[in-house]
This record gives sequence, C-alpha cells and structure tokens, in this order.
Amino acid sequence: MAGALVTSNFAAESVPDWPLAYHRLIPPLIGGIRYEYAHRLMAALVSILTLALAIFVSRCQWKSATKAAHRLGWTALLLIVAQALLGGFRVVEGYPAISATAHAILAQIYFIVIVSLTMIISPWWQTTEPRLAESGSPTLATAGIATTSMIVIQLVLGAGFRHGAWGILPHLIGFLFVTGFVVWTARLAKSHFPTDSDIRKGVGLLHGTFGIQVLLGFAAYWAVERALTAVQPTFTYVILTVAHVLGGALLLAASVLLTLKAVRLVPRSGEEGEPAPVPVAPGSGSGGTHAQRSGA
Repeated sequence: MAGALVTSNFAAESVPDWPLAYHRLIPPLIGGIRYEYAHRLMAALVSILTLALAIFVSRCQWKSATKAAHRLGWTALLLIVAQALLGGFRVVEGYPAISATAHAILAQIYFIVIVSLTMIISPWWQTTEPRLAESGSPTLATAGIATTSMIVIQLVLGAGFRHGAWGILPHLIGFLFVTGFVVWTARLAKSHFPTDSDIRKGVGLLHGTFGIQVLLGFAAYWAVERALTAVQPTFTYVILTVAHVLGGALLLAASVLLTLKAVRLVPRSGEEGEPAPVPVAPGSGSGGTHAQRSGA
C-alpha cells in the first residue's frame, strides 16, 4: 500500500538519490517526499522483520514441512534484499516502465512466499493430516497453481499499465482470463470436495476477494477517467487505485491459500486418504450407496 501511494500520488521522482534522501538520513518531509520516504522506512522495517523471521524459522523444527519452511524463510530474505536493490536502481537509473513494473511484481512474489510460509508453520497445517482422495483430473492443486499464476500475470499487466509500460487493454483482457480461472477452480473444488469445510472456506475466501476486486477495478477505472483532466491526483483517485492494488494482493493470497489447502488435504502418492463423498441423486437406490463406498 505504501508503494501504491507513491505511484498514485506521482511521488516516484520526488527523491533523486538512494539510499539516502537528498544526502540526508531524514529529508524535508514536504510534498511527494513524504510518500517516498515513508515507503523507504516501511521497506527498511520489513527487511529487518524478514531477517528476524528467517533466523527464527531456521532455528525451529515443525512436525511437517520443516525443510520447506527453512527454504521459504531464506528465500523471503533474498527477495527483500533484491527488492531493495531494485528500488534503488529505479531511483538512481530510472527506466520506470521496466524497473518500477519489476519492482511491483517482485513485491507480489515476496508476498506469495510470506503467505505460504505463514500457512505451513500454522497450527492448522501442523495438526491437519491428509484425509481426502481425489480421482478427478486436473486436481484442485493443479487448478490452484494455474489460477495463482494467472493472477500474477494479471498483476504484471496492471503494474505495467500503472507505470506506463503499456495501455489498459492487456489488463482488461487479463481480467477476463482471471475470471475464467477463478470460476473454473471454484467449480472444480465444489465438484471434487463438496462437503469438506476447509476447502469450502478457501473457495469462499477466493470468491469474496475476487468479487471485491472486481468492484474496486470498475471504481478505479472510473477514478482514472475522472482524473485525466486534474492538475493533481484527487483524493478519490488515490484511495480507489491504492485499494485496487491492495485487492489484487488479497486475491493472490486467497488463491495461494486454497492451493496450499488442496496440497495439504489430499495425500501424495503412497499416502492414504478418505474418498471424497459423492452426492447421490434421489431414487438412485443401492447403486449410489455402493458408489459412495467404493469412492467412485
């Protein structure tokens, strides 16, 4: 959100040097400098917290996914360092259409890693055992990965539009693809696991964040059109465009969480899980009961 505030307030060029600001530790906090400097302070705080997190995770052992947690912890640290360097390159060398777009996307990749790490060290992950059998193709995990990837592509298209790399048309086309992938994944989840509460909650979160993001997208587009003739960014423009960026990140997180739930609940090859219950049509008799017992 702090980074989005810099972009929406046209404050990206307000501080010309890095890592200092106007050759000072604390620059004069006026105009767009306030947004850019606040963004740098928050980035420094996140970097410190990520270092502490990586050290903490590397010293802890969990019932499951210990190696994955260790890797994700240090991956997050590498990503935040790369993000800081890329932000510095954006200030010193410029090329905003490329560097600023890459900076925005690297932030989303970092967010994926943090959400995934939080999930696999959570009490739910540690106390939940694989319990579902899935015979359909593609699997929910595969669909979740595809949807998450499509959302990331859409975020790239949105970041490129905000930073002037291309127009809005690719982003609008991407919206249609994201809609299709979200609907497909949700229908697949309901078809494969119609009664599992954890999967249903994941689908509900995906639906909720997607619906809010669609509304914010239309509102942000309206605000952009209204702000074309404005001398300075309006309050409405700033609020709606920043909210739309935040909504994209939350939709991405919801897709990651649903994917991880599918990975955790469905046993890998060689493990056993309970067959997913199959709804029985009224009047199907003993044939439907036999299908449920056999896991068909």
